[in-house]
Amino acid sequence: MKARVKWVEDRTFVGESGTGHKLVLGTRATPDGPTPGPSPMELVLIGTGGCTAFDVVHILEKGREAVEDCVVELDADRAETDPKVFTRIHMRFVVKGRKLDPAKVERAVALSAEKYCSASAMLAGTATITHSVEVIDTAAG
Repeated sequence: MKARVKWVEDRTFVGESGTGHKLVLGTRATPDGPTPGPSPMELVLIGTGGCTAFDVVHILEKGREAVEDCVVELDADRAETDPKVFTRIHMRFVVKGRKLDPAKVERAVALSAEKYCSASAMLAGTATITHSVEVIDTAAG
């Protein structure tokens, strides 16, 4: 895997993945307003949410569950001193679908956390990671 990050100006950078996807990132507000993109640590948190959401949807689809939507809301704390690593991350999963089995959704989240999500596995070295799950049946009502 490869990536490249190029400084543009002030605290604005452009990151490019090895597959050619680009995104703008920054680190703090400037006199002209906020930076035009998320900070690197915000991207780490977003990436972790994406990693686990991908796992959960994939696991549920493999189990033939009628998943229609999956949102992961992340809330995190960082250390007060450098290197200001994440110390706590809570992931709230809201999974919607037709007649989803709540036990299977819980199991998909657990499998992601315990086995598949490499981003969570890396962050677990410094952060306490917790999960909660809400299952919404779109077939009801």
